[in-house]
Amino acid sequence: MKRNTKQREEVWQALERRPGFVSAQELHHSLREGGSGIGLATVYRALNALCEEGTADVLSIEGENLYRACSPGHHHHLICRECGLTTEIEASAVEAWAQKIAGEHGFTKPQHIVDIFGTCPSCQPEVA
Repeated sequence: MKRNTKQREEVWQALERRPGFVSAQELHHSLREGGSGIGLATVYRALNALCEEGTADVLSIEGENLYRACSPGHHHHLICRECGLTTEIEASAVEAWAQKIAGEHGFTKPQHIVDIFGTCPSCQPEVA
């Protein structure tokens, strides 16, 4: 476990205040607007450390990494393409499928990432 620095705590608190996924640049900008002197490279390092310890999620969309605070442990997401609303979901069927497929091919200790993208109810057009 990495030591908890003042800068990492500052990044964690800023990330925790955000409702959805955010880029490192956006997070850095909001920290700077709030009076922080933290550098962009430090924000990236802190975000990577938070992801490694499981307290932040990273999602890559069109080559850009987006981050959000999350609950620890393995989990999956349902993400709105329009507004970014993110919901953690239970996916025991995915877990069983990953184990089965890995075993069929002689693999052990499979790991996977499952994110499901769609349009949340609030962003769906009203049907007349």
